[in-house]
Amino acid sequence: MEKRLGRKGTSDTASGSAQEHDSDDEIYEVLDLTEYARRHHWWNRLFGRNSGPVTEKYSVATQLVMGGVSGWCAGFLFQKVGKLAATAVGGGFLLLQIASHSGYVQVDWKRVEKDVNRAKRRIKKQANKAAPEISNLIEESTEFIKQNIVVSSGFVGGFLLGLAS
Repeated sequence: MEKRLGRKGTSDTASGSAQEHDSDDEIYEVLDLTEYARRHHWWNRLFGRNSGPVTEKYSVATQLVMGGVSGWCAGFLFQKVGKLAATAVGGGFLLLQIASHSGYVQVDWKRVEKDVNRAKRRIKKQANKAAPEISNLIEESTEFIKQNIVVSSGFVGGFLLGLAS
């Protein structure tokens, strides 16, 4: 994206500036908006110049509390959702086994095994293709953790407490 600006000193008033606009030798300055966007982050416009990492804004105790509380909430939800998912999958498998042994359902286990192996191969191929994206995500996450080490530590501690509660 480029935006072209006219030469400084030209004006749009009707008093004698029509000659300047009609000439072919006007000089234009090219403003590269992509470079401007890299230097001026959206959060600077929204929150002001002093809105950097969290570590610059709050005390260490406040950061630990914020990270701990959010980590505890995430760990608690993770625990509850995990239990629910495990119960649903295990219960479904148990019902399938009971129905199979009672004669209500005939399961072709050879076909199930073949389909599972085929799915494993597909997942392996897709995982190999997604490796650069995953490594990029890991690098960004590592950089975030380095910049916000206190909040991250509080989050991990809170997450583990949330899992245990």
